[in-house]
Amino acid sequence: MSRLTLYIVLVVLFTNCKGEQTVAVDAPEIFKSKGVEIPVYDFENFEPLLKINDGKTRVVNFWATWCKPCVAELPYFELINSRYPDSQVEVILVSLDLPKQVETKLVPFVRRQKIQSKVILLDDPDANSWIPKVHKDWSGSIPATIIYKGGTSNFYERSFTYNELEKELKKML
Repeated sequence: MSRLTLYIVLVVLFTNCKGEQTVAVDAPEIFKSKGVEIPVYDFENFEPLLKINDGKTRVVNFWATWCKPCVAELPYFELINSRYPDSQVEVILVSLDLPKQVETKLVPFVRRQKIQSKVILLDDPDANSWIPKVHKDWSGSIPATIIYKGGTSNFYERSFTYNELEKELKKML
């Protein structure tokens, strides 16, 4: 199966039992190594993850292993992930590491840090086209975070302490 075929996403809108719209997407390519599985997305396939409307609040953090402030704040996202029920909050850590360094840098980092949040790799070299689609004011600097629920979202191009992150999350709950 070709890489292009793996990246094709079928977006199907349907109504769940609560009357909310949700988005279903085909599974992306999965990078598997040493017990770690990391879905690999291009932006076209990633974008629906920014628009899921199922009543859950999502915390989407853009980061990389080479970004010191990103790495410093990751434990706070992990705390949010562990302290809030899966039915209420989902943390998605979007790695912007280079695809050729997934096995040598990203996977060892995820294992060493025992990250339990969902980690995905955004592998789309055309950042100039997708960065403004994430948020019109994003310069592309990381760390950057989106906290959203349904049609309401807040964007942050900055680092967080745990208390700051939780305060912003609670605005969406």
